[in-house]
Amino acid sequence: MASTSSLALSQALLARAISLHGSDQRISLPSSFSRASASSRRRNAASMTKLRSIRPLVRAAAVETLETSTDSSIIDKSVNSIRFLAIDAVEKAKSGHPGLPMGCAPMAHILYDEVMRYNPKNPYWFNRDRFVLSAGHGCMLLYALLHLAGYDSVLEEDLKSFRQWGSKTPGHPENFETPGIEVTTGPLGQGIANAVGLALAEKHLAARFNKPDAEVVDHYTYVILGDGCQMEGISNEAASLAGHWGLGKLIAFYDDNHISIDGDTEIAFTENVDQRFEALGWHVIWVKNGNTGYDEIRAAIKEAKTVTDKPTLIKVTTTIGYGSPNKANSYSVHGAALGEKEVEATRNNLGWPYEPFQVPEEVKSHWSRHTPEGKALESDWNATFAAYEKKYPEEAAELKSIITGELPAGWEKALPTYTPESPGDATRNLSQQCLNAIAKVVPGFLGGSADLASSNMTLLKASGDFQKATPEERNLRFGVREHGMGAICNGIALHSPGLIPYCATFFVFTDYMRGAMRISALSEAGVIYVMTHDSIGLGEDGPTHQPIEHIASFRAMPNTLMFRPADGNETAGAYKIAVTKRKTPSILALSRQKLPQLPGTSIEGVAKGGYTISDDSTGNKPDVILIGTGSELEIAAQAAEVIRKEGKTVRVVSFVCWELFDEQTDEYKESVLPSGVSARVSIEAASTFGWGKIVGGKGKSIGINSFGASAPAPLLYKEFGITVEAVVDAAKSFF
Repeated sequence: MASTSSLALSQALLARAISLHGSDQRISLPSSFSRASASSRRRNAASMTKLRSIRPLVRAAAVETLETSTDSSIIDKSVNSIRFLAIDAVEKAKSGHPGLPMGCAPMAHILYDEVMRYNPKNPYWFNRDRFVLSAGHGCMLLYALLHLAGYDSVLEEDLKSFRQWGSKTPGHPENFETPGIEVTTGPLGQGIANAVGLALAEKHLAARFNKPDAEVVDHYTYVILGDGCQMEGISNEAASLAGHWGLGKLIAFYDDNHISIDGDTEIAFTENVDQRFEALGWHVIWVKNGNTGYDEIRAAIKEAKTVTDKPTLIKVTTTIGYGSPNKANSYSVHGAALGEKEVEATRNNLGWPYEPFQVPEEVKSHWSRHTPEGKALESDWNATFAAYEKKYPEEAAELKSIITGELPAGWEKALPTYTPESPGDATRNLSQQCLNAIAKVVPGFLGGSADLASSNMTLLKASGDFQKATPEERNLRFGVREHGMGAICNGIALHSPGLIPYCATFFVFTDYMRGAMRISALSEAGVIYVMTHDSIGLGEDGPTHQPIEHIASFRAMPNTLMFRPADGNETAGAYKIAVTKRKTPSILALSRQKLPQLPGTSIEGVAKGGYTISDDSTGNKPDVILIGTGSELEIAAQAAEVIRKEGKTVRVVSFVCWELFDEQTDEYKESVLPSGVSARVSIEAASTFGWGKIVGGKGKSIGINSFGASAPAPLLYKEFGITVEAVVDAAKSFF
């Protein structure tokens, strides 16, 4: 039973929420509030009377009890089991965030125990409902749910090793560590954007593959986000697109507890979230009592499912740290263990006589049904798909490719190839040829640009636009929302192994989406980032648009492939790798300016990361090695011809992807960059940072270590010294 102090806090929080958002309905307090002191009720009476007269901005959910035969005492024990598993794990670790699990336990219980369809013994069943905890710091909520539901990935010993080295229960949810976790969350706002990507994937696949007599794609995406997620701009970008696209199977629960790390959100966050989401095209419902209002939560979910043309935001007013007598509704319960005394006080307050990590037998029994039910759900779907496969074999083959991630045999043969006699072109245009070739043979390939499709050259010519009324199409229009775009693509990539999303903008604007790109790398989401206008070669737009440090920064990012192709063959080679690397994101830095098709480049060479395109030396002992990437590989090749005329032997190396070169054997590396040759010159129209490990202590690096300028590209190359003459002079310094 909750204490008077805890209930008074809950009551005050509800009163404050109503004062912010208004209500012309009678205030329906949870029955347990009647146990609060008479003086507490009198203190709030006057304000409540006044608040009842305020016209609502968003109506509350009508309380419509869903059919449930579960004993309410079991529900209470189940909810408190979630709370205390979180409390005990955080307490044992002396680290973590207990407040959110304590406040969100009721809505989370209803989702996982009564609403969601999943198979605990196969976390990767295709047609499962997806759940995202966007407020990832509250991850003990999710671990507790997975444990109760019967997932083998979160056993009792895993809960006891929360936040410890090598555990399956890290400090924020990680999809690559814990089966049952859909996406990696922690940086606030990323999760809701990932959820938009998951819901987009469902809508797209349903439109492509469902038939009037066979529905093989039919699942929901649920997400819990908090005030911090709402404050981050990425959440608004993603929510705007979700509303525009009409993602009716996306249901978001907003944990409206008014507390962040610095204290009450009144200090920095007073906007009307309800009205904002309505303006973004969402259906909005308000559950006033998220602490004990189980029927209100059920009714809100039932209503949300009736709205098929809009995503739904269910604002659930909760008390952070619910049940803690001295820390509930305060920032002190947000990000620190309660402490031994407060844990004991909370146990007494909520009437919880069980030992740490102990789940009552009746709760275990109640949740145990999810294993056979999940197995039956998957079995039924398998039968449905088997019938579908017999009737629609071509569609089934495509969908199976998307579900399994198995690429069609020989798909890479569709990639274009080039000879030195082929017309020169900007690599962004050559990229478009590759994108369209891949789309014809890889069924899960889709993507788009941040309002730059005609400049990034990313339109799939055989497809229309993915829109609310045409979700089967494969061109995604993200608008000017780079950060949201990247995170949405992460969600698409993590929905199914065979969904291969790409997204595009100018390379310099990766600054707007770096957070999502880092999560791509961390969460092993193989998004393909098509980044054009890769250097000062873009010309007159000037230094605001000219990337300098960007290539070096992505080379420093773990589990990321940073490609800078020099021509058509290298562009095709980069795409061949990017499509196959499903657990590693790839970035392609592509030119605006026209480049020639160089002799010696190859699709196969790109797979090595660095390879020789020309060499007139013998015995693996050239007089000098010239190394280039992208548009500067041509400069290195031209400089080699000048130096050779003076009787020196020169090897020209394309270093199209450092990360792939690092993966090669020592023998191969020695064959390209022999340790006995210290005369090395690199050239790249970008920061020279990092090139020291390639050219060595005696080598020379030509690049740009300042911001660019506004002028025609040829003049910029001359003024910044990115020239054949500069390479020749650097090489001659060794002779």
